[in-house]
Amino acid sequence: MKTISYGRQEITEDDIKAVVGVLKGDYLTQGPMVEKFENDFSRFIQASNSIAVTNGTAALHLAALALGVREGQKVLVTTNSFAASANCIRYCGADVEFLDIDPQTMCLDLPALEQKLKSAKPGTYSGLVAVDFAGYPMDTESLRNLADQFGLWIIEDACHAVGARFLNSKNEWIFSGNGKYADISVFSFHPVKHIATGEGGMVVTANAELAAKVRLFRTHGITKDPSLMLNPVDGPWSQEMQVLGYNYRISDILCALGASQLQRIQKNLLRRRSIADRYASELGDIKALSLPKVPKNLEHAYHLYVVHTEQRGELFSHLQKNGVNPQVHYIPIHQQPYYQNLYGKMQLPRAEKHYQTALSLPMYHGMSDEEQGHVIKVVRKFYLG
Repeated sequence: MKTISYGRQEITEDDIKAVVGVLKGDYLTQGPMVEKFENDFSRFIQASNSIAVTNGTAALHLAALALGVREGQKVLVTTNSFAASANCIRYCGADVEFLDIDPQTMCLDLPALEQKLKSAKPGTYSGLVAVDFAGYPMDTESLRNLADQFGLWIIEDACHAVGARFLNSKNEWIFSGNGKYADISVFSFHPVKHIATGEGGMVVTANAELAAKVRLFRTHGITKDPSLMLNPVDGPWSQEMQVLGYNYRISDILCALGASQLQRIQKNLLRRRSIADRYASELGDIKALSLPKVPKNLEHAYHLYVVHTEQRGELFSHLQKNGVNPQVHYIPIHQQPYYQNLYGKMQLPRAEKHYQTALSLPMYHGMSDEEQGHVIKVVRKFYLG
């Protein structure tokens, strides 16, 4: 059996045909497949505006730009995430203050956030970046209510959470990142994610003005729409650079792959949940291993399957020696040297405890029953002999 990674892409013949179709067509970039992928994605998560971009980090940067993040502002960011969740704020010149996590959800701790906001001077913070860690859908309705009390905008980093959803106070299912409660949300299509385009991302918002800003920043700050131009239009060739933008466009090639994979998203989500159920069933008796707990009022997307153990290092080595490559998500951002040099060392004990004991077991929808059975066998042998 080949080495089993913590995550990997699945490419089908339909995916290959979709990409080849673009390669044989007229547009490799800035063509119709970009809009198709955007529209298909909006329909799936029930969103108003989806804007496809080069990757999830670019999506975060564009979200911050559209919200007007700038020097002199301070933004709250959950520390249990990949560095890009905070870096996007620094790209715009603003400062970051990190938040601890809820040890059950591994997402930001809402009661602790409320306490911090109540004790802070009004106007201290401009907004916050919340992360749907591992595919756990945050209660963004409660987060929105809290943010509104203190005049904060919300970026929802839903890069782990394509297809995750929760029941709101009206008993409605709300998809993570669909713009119902967050001002802007972002997704990633890295190969280990639910939808793999190689590199790629999506910005989602219900706010038409923010969507227009994102589209402008995505393409060098240039518009070709005569109705939006500030100067007289010289002819059909006219275009205007209205802001300092970036080249964050995604190609039709990648969008064809994304649109093809999106057609299988429900099947793939069911497979990931089935893998999670089997882990719970066959590892649940190991007292030294803490497994994810998911309440009935939400549907986890299971980008990651994160367990906790006091023997993390030993289990990691044991898995590697037996053909399994696990991973650790994440070293808390506040412990990264860049941020320690910038703001000094700080303590966020729940996130630090999570990092010391967390281990991501293999979780990807293309994983076979045989592969998962091997992972389970190796884990059980470590604890039970």
